[in-house]
Amino acid sequence: MEAPVVGIVGAGQLARMLQPPAVALGVPLRALAEYADSAAGQVVPDTEVGDPADLETLLAWSKPCSVVTFDHEQVPSAHLAALEAAGVTCRPGSAALLHAQDKAVMRRRLSELGLPCPRYVVVRAAEDVTRFAAEVGFPVVLKAPRGGYDGKGVWFAASADAVAKLLARLPAGVSLLCEEAVPFRRELSALVARSPSGQLAAYPVVETVQRDGVCVEVTAPAPDLDPELAATAAELAAEVATELGVTGILAVELFETSDGRLLVNELAMRPHNTGHWSIDGAVTSQFENHLRAVLDLPLGEPFARAPWTVTVNILGGPVPSLYDGFPHVFARDPGLRVHLYGKSVRPGRKVGHVSAYGDDLAALLARARHAAVWFAGDADAEQETGTPPGEGPAEGALGAPSSEPREPQS
Repeated sequence: MEAPVVGIVGAGQLARMLQPPAVALGVPLRALAEYADSAAGQVVPDTEVGDPADLETLLAWSKPCSVVTFDHEQVPSAHLAALEAAGVTCRPGSAALLHAQDKAVMRRRLSELGLPCPRYVVVRAAEDVTRFAAEVGFPVVLKAPRGGYDGKGVWFAASADAVAKLLARLPAGVSLLCEEAVPFRRELSALVARSPSGQLAAYPVVETVQRDGVCVEVTAPAPDLDPELAATAAELAAEVATELGVTGILAVELFETSDGRLLVNELAMRPHNTGHWSIDGAVTSQFENHLRAVLDLPLGEPFARAPWTVTVNILGGPVPSLYDGFPHVFARDPGLRVHLYGKSVRPGRKVGHVSAYGDDLAALLARARHAAVWFAGDADAEQETGTPPGEGPAEGALGAPSSEPREPQS
């Protein structure tokens, strides 16, 4: 059977999780991996090792592809424009993807559209930050416009002295996005799939729990979320996808504020960690709908199969072989769904996730948390995933994301 070849720039776990629905659809994948033995390279036969930052490599790799999509956003914008100029179909296109690549561009565009965002300013000097802080108050959040992920490139500054010390460590005149620190109740995520023909499929809005800037737990749907607010979140995500011309999955990460508002935190234009629950918990997973969207096929139903689905990420711990966790986990709880990413174990690294679905949310969370910490090698510990579902950070509470580098894994 002949079918169009879908190229994926990047070969991490997101590209890896695109392979099962691609097999079911009879669609061949072709991946561009930054390194040998990548997560996707282990399961996608047509994987080439090369640097997507090298334009000649990117152009040569893309020639057999009918359409190109992305495992991550870390591709130079000029290279994407060059691909399109050479006749390569990119989905999402370079004009849309720029808003996920550059946080300052994203903030400006969403503000122009009248969509709710934290107050912000682009700064280049300490005086710019203190002037902004005089309006919104300390602390403020400073973000690298490009290249940040999983807490990297994000800093909290509680005073003018902290700002000065931070900027002293960065190149002179570097441009940063400076935002007000939002007193949020919890973090939510709204996912939509959009095809080039304009069809939209909206997934249930989920609650996410972050630790050190890394998503560790997702509950679908978000517990105790007012139906009107859930509808507003889904409509907001659909508006962003339409206005920016997104093709594929769009994840809109949101703050639910203590006074019942929604503010857009960040965007991702690819399958996203907050949508992993859909592999087992939705009629059509985010990965299948991403493939359907980039191929302009009719989208599948995004509805949940059960009242609740939870996903807990497996973070690397002291046990080097995750496979050793299967006997206990499967014998104890054969109803769990486990997904390992084929990655070497490092402390704090996302190496897999566990999902469970059913009627009893508290039981589902306990089961998934136990399995995740067992795989990590801490059989007795409870995973520190924050407060119970529906009870986000205390009013006014702010975490402090780590500035240590992490791989893009969301």
